[in-house]
Amino acid sequence: MTTLSRTLVVAAVLLAPLAVTAPASAATAPCTSSVPYVSGQGGYDTYRIPATVTTRRGTVLAFAEGRHNGAGDTGHIDVVLRRSGDGGCTWGPLHVVAAGNGDTRGNPAPVVDPRTGAVVLVTSYNSGAVTEAQIMRGEVTPEEGRRVFVQHSWDDGRHFTPPRDITDEVKPAGWRWYATGPGHAVALTRGPHAGRLVVPANHSAAPPAGSQDTGQEAKYYGAHAIYSDDGGRTWRLGFVDSSYDGVDNANESAAAQLPDGRLYFSARDQNGTSVGNRLDTYSGDGGESLDRPYAVQSMLDDVPVVQGSVLQLVGFRAPLLFSGPSVPTARRVMAIWRSEDGGETFAKVLTVSAEPAAYSDLVQVDRGTVGLLYETGVSGPYETIEFRRVPVSDLG
Repeated sequence: MTTLSRTLVVAAVLLAPLAVTAPASAATAPCTSSVPYVSGQGGYDTYRIPATVTTRRGTVLAFAEGRHNGAGDTGHIDVVLRRSGDGGCTWGPLHVVAAGNGDTRGNPAPVVDPRTGAVVLVTSYNSGAVTEAQIMRGEVTPEEGRRVFVQHSWDDGRHFTPPRDITDEVKPAGWRWYATGPGHAVALTRGPHAGRLVVPANHSAAPPAGSQDTGQEAKYYGAHAIYSDDGGRTWRLGFVDSSYDGVDNANESAAAQLPDGRLYFSARDQNGTSVGNRLDTYSGDGGESLDRPYAVQSMLDDVPVVQGSVLQLVGFRAPLLFSGPSVPTARRVMAIWRSEDGGETFAKVLTVSAEPAAYSDLVQVDRGTVGLLYETGVSGPYETIEFRRVPVSDLG
């Protein structure tokens, strides 16, 4: 999208940010993109950390963090939502799903329960008065530090239950940092664990006894998964990546179920010493353990140190997709990659925009359309969160 085009889109959103229109008729050409979130609007300084799912009724839900006090990761942050009944072309009013009330709520990881159609949302929390660095150094109380919550919507995302604390079920003693996703979680639809909800996540561990480390070092990051076999009522800790050797530091992670039933996990490498910024691995038992340790995915070397998204398309011989910026040293030039072999290799198939861009989340809107909800802007990547509709035919 050109700078002029983006300016016109943003202007339209500012003039009618809460407009809701009827679904497009067959005679109406579908839109290419829309902008559900514009920083500085709706009572928030900045919107960040997009996550999206399509409900059983075909409604597209766009979650984000609404940051009151600035673009930083701490302080007063709410989890917010806008809904679209026409495939992401127009959006309903902004709703607060989890209010920070001065504290930090974020890292939305939504998923649709295939058994009931309920929208299950897992998020993270910490006191708004503390930072990630303080948490990693162990300088906070358990109440101030990172905690994990779950919510349900039984009415297509219109209303959500209050956040319910599940920290004791999924966070072992000795862990300090904890983050769900961010981005959509995954519901297993085949194999012995069909119906299971799997949330990719990451954590940091405390240094071993006698170490001179503070715990803030990147080598203490690791990925893990949590899962529920009863629609989100109870949760268990799945695999834990606990190498902590500084070589591959798996951080923010995403997951997709492949046609053969395995789970594919893709993670940000947070300043590991190996060459490359993306790591991946597989699980053949629904996220309970890993088939191999995380390793560098060298065919995604264009991606900088940033969160990314993966999505397995529906259909016979359908590909696995990955989204992220495509300049190794900068958050810009959002792109989509395609894999025909379950993540073993990737090829870039679409450059979405040449502008600044950062976090993203992929969703299948319908069989012919993929949606990409991503951070972008003209001067920097956190000016808007845009929803781009991409025909599957454009992805190879």
